[in-house]
Amino acid sequence: MSKLIKCNVDVSKIKKEHIFKGEKGQYINVDIWVDDTQDKFGNDASVKQSYKVGDSFDSHFIGNGKKGFGWDKPTVAKNATVEPIDENTKGDELNGDLPF
Repeated sequence: MSKLIKCNVDVSKIKKEHIFKGEKGQYINVDIWVDDTQDKFGNDASVKQSYKVGDSFDSHFIGNGKKGFGWDKPTVAKNATVEPIDENTKGDELNGDLPF
């Protein structure tokens, strides 16, 4: 299931020297960290611009975000049923005719 994070980025904090040209436009690398707890503004994600400096990586804060659709949904539907495996036939599907 997909999960949404809605973020706000302060574009004035983007380090222009780390904008790079790609095949279809200009890009920056970002890291998005999702926290277990919210800050005093209700944000539970932070956004950092990341870039390579020499042989290592560095980053700095450029924005924050909030969990959106999908974060409060269970990964399995509440009313889902799971069929038990018949131990007598377990693995038999691997012994059938395979197309390759």
